[in-house]
Amino acid sequence: MGVGGLVRLNVNKAKELAGRRPAAPFTGGRGRSTARSRMAFGQSAHALRRDVLDTIIGAARNAMPHEFAATLRARDGVIYELVFVAGTLSGETSALMSFYNLPPDPEIVGSVHSHPSGNYNPSQADLELFGKQGMTHMIIGFPFTPGTWRAYDASGERRKLEILD
Repeated sequence: MGVGGLVRLNVNKAKELAGRRPAAPFTGGRGRSTARSRMAFGQSAHALRRDVLDTIIGAARNAMPHEFAATLRARDGVIYELVFVAGTLSGETSALMSFYNLPPDPEIVGSVHSHPSGNYNPSQADLELFGKQGMTHMIIGFPFTPGTWRAYDASGERRKLEILD
């Protein structure tokens, strides 16, 4: 446990834990936004490390049939880590991250969550989240493979993220 209830897990620790306990629930970003919870100060990402994608896939599979959610941390435009927010709740059709538990962090550029339905298009609740919390967002859909995810900008428009080995 870190400062302010933030749970920080590096990619290797997240992989280790994904096999030992159920993932926290997620509800599509219906949490309230405050100035404190605004992420990334306008930053966005252009690339994603492959090991982070592997962790996202594992976390989404582990959370089934519920959604999984986390925030994305990037440096120099490359997403290198997930930040799991303490107090995240998840169900079969939604997830709720408590951004009040997330201190300001200029490296957090957005969010990632799963859609167990297999639909990786953003819902209205997702679009509301995207507009309030960061500039780079990801949705991964069932069956949770390297080809079943999409990235979006803050307005919900699709964008590309390069995968770095």
